[in-house]
Amino acid sequence: MEDALDEVRSVLKKYNQEHLLNGFEKLDDKKKQTLIDQILNIDFELINSLYINTKNDFCNNNDKIEPMDYLDKYKLNEEYKYYENIGKQAIKSGKLAAVTMAGGQGTRLGHDGPKGTYDIGLDSHKSLFELLCDSLKEEGQKYGVTIPWFIMTSRENNEETLEFFEKNKFFGYKKDKDIFFFIQSELPMVDTEGKILIGEDGLIKQAADGHGGIYEALVNNGMTEKMKQLNIEWVFIGGVDNCLVKMVDPVLMGVAIDKKVTVACKSIVKANPHEKVGVFCKRNGKPGVIEYSEITDEMAEAVDDNGELLYGESHILCNLFSVEAIERMGTTPLPYHSAYKKAKYIDKEGNLVVPDSPNAYKFEAFLFDAFGEVDDMAILRVKREEEFAPVKNADDAGVDCPSTARKLYQEFYSTK
Repeated sequence: MEDALDEVRSVLKKYNQEHLLNGFEKLDDKKKQTLIDQILNIDFELINSLYINTKNDFCNNNDKIEPMDYLDKYKLNEEYKYYENIGKQAIKSGKLAAVTMAGGQGTRLGHDGPKGTYDIGLDSHKSLFELLCDSLKEEGQKYGVTIPWFIMTSRENNEETLEFFEKNKFFGYKKDKDIFFFIQSELPMVDTEGKILIGEDGLIKQAADGHGGIYEALVNNGMTEKMKQLNIEWVFIGGVDNCLVKMVDPVLMGVAIDKKVTVACKSIVKANPHEKVGVFCKRNGKPGVIEYSEITDEMAEAVDDNGELLYGESHILCNLFSVEAIERMGTTPLPYHSAYKKAKYIDKEGNLVVPDSPNAYKFEAFLFDAFGEVDDMAILRVKREEEFAPVKNADDAGVDCPSTARKLYQEFYSTK
């Protein structure tokens, strides 16, 4: 350990991060080794550049932004059956898998545990995980197949997630046969001076690297290889917090296959021109998503000849990829974005700091930043009330919260 410690001291001195060893002697041997391993695996050049970039404005006003074409699922008429039949054949042939991104905790909901274990208040008291699983199993039975389910956890919630599934006998799925778990990557958090934080456990304080880390996590954890062994060609990727997510959609699959694209995404029309959501667009001729903060009021309010918003297709994290596209995206580094967050940490005197306002940066990649890697993609507009009921905020927020999601869920299933 002493040789490794000498190497660690040298690295920390080079990057002016010597404080990371301030509490080293108070740790037990296991944690000492963990901290050493953490430090030796940090890309300090990357962290330093990310910190420097927090001071810059990333908005590139020179980008050429244009509206993006889309298909409205419920205005396809005779094409609907055409696309649906193509998708149905692919699903029946076992070509589809589902991926759920479930690395978050339910802290904002007042829930002590992984967000996927949260009960939104239905009479059944089913968790988000079980609601999603019910949907997958129902669709699998419809097509005579089991839809393989891949669940991305985080280091923070992986153990609890596995315990939850084991307790519930994996809701009828067979572990390592048709349900698989993998952990997303993390990056150290830094303070406003660029110093890497030490958490309450005496180790490097890290945060998940955002939903853009999904591609690399699938590749590096061997999940894409597993998919190919199962003869899977298409993968639906969505979040755990949308209790109405439709992971098995033959129309979406049919569109992707017929249009010969490797990415197909669902959208919902913006509730109003200034709704704070990212919308699909063409950026410098390539598919992309533009954040609400990047477009002018004039662009947000612009309409076409039919009175439809030119920039009205919201990205709702409901995306279908070919396995080949995921593998390609998993080997191409995405840009990281900084988020200013509240973070507890141990200061250089060994005291616990509990902030009441943001005090640290976390770095995350966005899934849609990879869209520019493809020449074209398909967008399918769906109905908000049928496919989008996210649980992101506590009930007092009044929007995208348990009560709104519960209402949408109950209304949808009462009319089925």
